[in-house]
Amino acid sequence: MFFFQSATDCSAQDVKNAQSDPNAVIVDCRTHSEASAGSVKGAHVKDWLGGELHQAISSWDKSKKYYLFCRSGNRSGQATKFMRSHGFENVYNAGSISNLGGL
Repeated sequence: MFFFQSATDCSAQDVKNAQSDPNAVIVDCRTHSEASAGSVKGAHVKDWLGGELHQAISSWDKSKKYYLFCRSGNRSGQATKFMRSHGFENVYNAGSISNLGGL
């Protein structure tokens, strides 16, 4: 069986590389209580369900690269589409935090 990622998906290695890229922003789309149990080093928590990400993007630099993740990949997928619809071109869904292997 073949699996093809969508154009907006990225791998754990991409996120790992982003951790040392000054032009990259890693975003945890989970709630603050979810993130308090553990997140990716250097990630900015912007609660998708609580509307934080919706508000935050107005001050974000559209020239940067954004790597989003959440618990299952659903919220980060929605947030990726939302950001793209607001003019962000370099937005990637890293999916589930469990797929990121303790970055």
